[in-house]
Amino acid sequence: MEVNKKMTKNNYWVSLANNGWKAKREGSNRAVGIFDTQKKAEDCVRRILRNGVGGELITKGRDGEIRSKDTINSNDPIPPRDREN
Repeated sequence: MEVNKKMTKNNYWVSLANNGWKAKREGSNRAVGIFDTQKKAEDCVRRILRNGVGGELITKGRDGEIRSKDTINSNDPIPPRDREN
C-alpha cells in the first residue's frame, strides 16, 4: 500500500549523537542540525514546526528512551491542550 505524503505525520526527533544533540525529521536521511545542548535542538525543532504546518517533537534522553513528546500546532488559533507539557 502506498502512503500518501499528505497523511504522514510531521515528526521530528531529538536524540544524542556522537558530537552533540541531533534534530532530525522522521524519514529523512540528514539531520536538520547538530547542537551543543538538547534544549537548543528542541528550540530549533519548535521553531520549524511553528513556522510550518505543525507536528510532533519527540525527545530521547541520554539512555535512548523517549523522554517526552510535544505536539506543536501552527495553523490552529485555538490548539488542543497538550496534556504532557
